[in-house]
Amino acid sequence: MAVDQEKEDNYLKGRGSQFNPHNHFLKNDYVKEHVEGIDDWETENSKTTFIFGQSRSIVNKVESPDVGMAYSLNPYQGCEHGCTYCYARNAHEYWGFSAGLDFERKIIVKKDAPELFRKFLDKKNWKAEVISLSGNTDCYQPAERKFKITRQLLEIALAYKQPVGLITKNALILRDKDILQELAKLNLCMVYVSINSLNEDLRSRMEPRTTTARQRLKIVEQLSSAGIPMGVMVAPLVPGLSDHEVPLILKTIADCGAKNAGYTIVRLNGAIGPIFEDWLKKNYPDRFDKVWHMIQSCHGGQVNDSRFGQRMHGGGNISKMIKDTFDLHCRLNKLNVNRIHLDSSLFQIPGSQLSFF
Repeated sequence: MAVDQEKEDNYLKGRGSQFNPHNHFLKNDYVKEHVEGIDDWETENSKTTFIFGQSRSIVNKVESPDVGMAYSLNPYQGCEHGCTYCYARNAHEYWGFSAGLDFERKIIVKKDAPELFRKFLDKKNWKAEVISLSGNTDCYQPAERKFKITRQLLEIALAYKQPVGLITKNALILRDKDILQELAKLNLCMVYVSINSLNEDLRSRMEPRTTTARQRLKIVEQLSSAGIPMGVMVAPLVPGLSDHEVPLILKTIADCGAKNAGYTIVRLNGAIGPIFEDWLKKNYPDRFDKVWHMIQSCHGGQVNDSRFGQRMHGGGNISKMIKDTFDLHCRLNKLNVNRIHLDSSLFQIPGSQLSFF
């Protein structure tokens, strides 16, 4: 059901979250209770702003055993895509911001990322393990069009013959097809595209500033045709909203050239819970109870289960039905027949006479 007219007038179009939940790391909070009694209250600018941060390091070792990556690199913190369910929202609180609107409109840009990446790769004990770009936020979010940090990182990876994995939901990645193709010729890159729905109305509400599903399929088709190993993360599936699309999504991505696929079931940990709850009530009030209870049924009666091995796919009857459907249609569409293994043996510091092995 669409948002009624009165609610539509007060709805922040182009934003996933509709408010700023309190940052639990901060002691104080500011609340606007009686507007007539406040003379100097300043309405916060709703436009996106960029904050230039400085980091000590840029490559992070991933300690979580169930995310499928060993190292991650994130040139941006916060993400203008505004996906309501994004697990990276909670990390924005570490920077002193809210996981809500702040996450979408206060973007931290790590302009020193290329320099830090080179320093990391120059370490004598580095063993050229695969580094994943976008382990937290999308490295091809709208800010990348302006700052081009991700492209610089790929150029460095190619110079060092460093294997990289990427995951994105933005067609801007097609800009870098030339570099990705060179990396792929050496078996140094793989790309995953995130597609959790082919329903454009649902996509525009749940992921307001992302590219359309049609454009994401174009990414899969074009990069696959260029010889770049392609996979799709059907994630996160929202029971009662998008889980019924699994068969169609898997058939469509296979037709476009994807060879691998994975999925997760939405989990609403930390500040994401109230953000998603508010979004669901405002956008699908007629389905709220059903969807909310279905999410809870996948996480032991809660909307989040943080146990490793359980948190991504959930448990219970509904999650089992989703898993069985996903596995069946992967087999029918010949997905996940072979795993992608990138090559670390070519790694070499530019100018050095000694290769990694």
